[in-house]
Amino acid sequence: QDLHSPLAAPKAPSSPRQEFPADWSIKTRVLFLSSQPFSWAEHLKAQEEAQGLARHCRAAEPSLPRSVQVRAGRVELRLCWRQLRRSPHGLWGPQEPRLCSELRCAFQQSLVYWLHPSLPWLPLFPRLGADRSMAGKASPWAQDEALQQVLMSDWSVSFTSLYNLLRAGLCPYFYVCSAQFSVLVRAGGLHWHGQGWHRALHCCLSSAPGIEFSLPLLEESRARRQKSSEESSETEPADGLGGGGGVEDVGEPAPSDDDDDDGSFSWLEEMGVQDKVKKPDTISIQLRKEKHEVQVDHRPESLVLVRGSSNTFTLLNFLISCRSLVAVAGPQAGLPPTLLSPVAFRGGTMQTLKARTVSGRARVQGGFEDVFSLEVLGPVLPHALHALTLLLGPAQRGSFRALLSPHEPSAAFNAAPAPPQEGEQQELPACGLHPKTLDQLRQCPSLGKSSIRLLEMKDYAYTWKA
Repeated sequence: QDLHSPLAAPKAPSSPRQEFPADWSIKTRVLFLSSQPFSWAEHLKAQEEAQGLARHCRAAEPSLPRSVQVRAGRVELRLCWRQLRRSPHGLWGPQEPRLCSELRCAFQQSLVYWLHPSLPWLPLFPRLGADRSMAGKASPWAQDEALQQVLMSDWSVSFTSLYNLLRAGLCPYFYVCSAQFSVLVRAGGLHWHGQGWHRALHCCLSSAPGIEFSLPLLEESRARRQKSSEESSETEPADGLGGGGGVEDVGEPAPSDDDDDDGSFSWLEEMGVQDKVKKPDTISIQLRKEKHEVQVDHRPESLVLVRGSSNTFTLLNFLISCRSLVAVAGPQAGLPPTLLSPVAFRGGTMQTLKARTVSGRARVQGGFEDVFSLEVLGPVLPHALHALTLLLGPAQRGSFRALLSPHEPSAAFNAAPAPPQEGEQQELPACGLHPKTLDQLRQCPSLGKSSIRLLEMKDYAYTWKA
């Protein structure tokens, strides 16, 4: 981000909120901007880093030191007598956050996530559209079927471990990212959101016995088009010559199956030109039938929703043996999908988000002002984004701005699911997350097919732009 460029004003809700909506998209990059320095996030001591990692592994609730807490519309002061010093800048001096060990430990704790498989020389997220970044990298399993089976067997153990943790209430959610589609498995009813390669995912689920699923965004789009078509047909004159054409344009083209049969070309024989005109072969006919399905590949409309314990358990067993799970050609051939989780699991590798601070000057009306930035490189999971904002609130004196770069295919996970089925649990397990983070993730998604791209805090209240 160019710190010398002017900062654009966010298009935010009319009134600031004390909390921003849950965002289930994965962020590849988050850039925090503030007029206060991020010195507290620099050069963590060995003890602070170790304490942050240990607290994460023990699933301990993050300890958030707050000089100012906003609760129920009132301001509560918490004084840390060992670190308190009076200055013109207020109760905390300009270097006070940097001296707060609890703040720095909590920052380290918020950067941790778990990954499988772990191949340091390969970028394992994102996987959709990542062939170019993986091209030319060493992949000894590509031509070795025995090695592919070992990798897949190890992946199946890790995948099963994550699912068991989630069912036992020890994991709130996890992601499965393959070269062809992405999946969000979420507790609180065991919702399984798959988005990406529509034909592959749809064919897999259709051929799997006992799995009930829905296509919420595609069904919503079809219902909207149908309603628009009905309204258009009502407004057009009944005897108008252009009325029928208008209706056809709004709806989906629905060619008759009879038109694709060889018998439909009998009129060529009647004209005596059957040998001079090339008929479409069966492959062309099949491609024509699949044209609509291909059009929604990698679009939000390709979202598949599976709900309930029995459906997701059946899907778990089917997905492990599904051939479409692993690419058969290209740089990702033979490489199992990436598993991303906020908690430890069998076969998972602890990873930390990359964070760095930068200072500069930005143009504002009437001159320049100092701007400090904290850049966090993903994958930034939903709980991590919220945990970071909980820290930045008090550390930056209730004022900062965040520019978010979402992984576009994961934005569809924000689509609101249908009302909960009877008997489904709606509570997400704690698993070491802060209570406020849990409260946010329990919210019903309200962003639709979009995700938050600009988040701003001012006077401890949020505004955002999706």
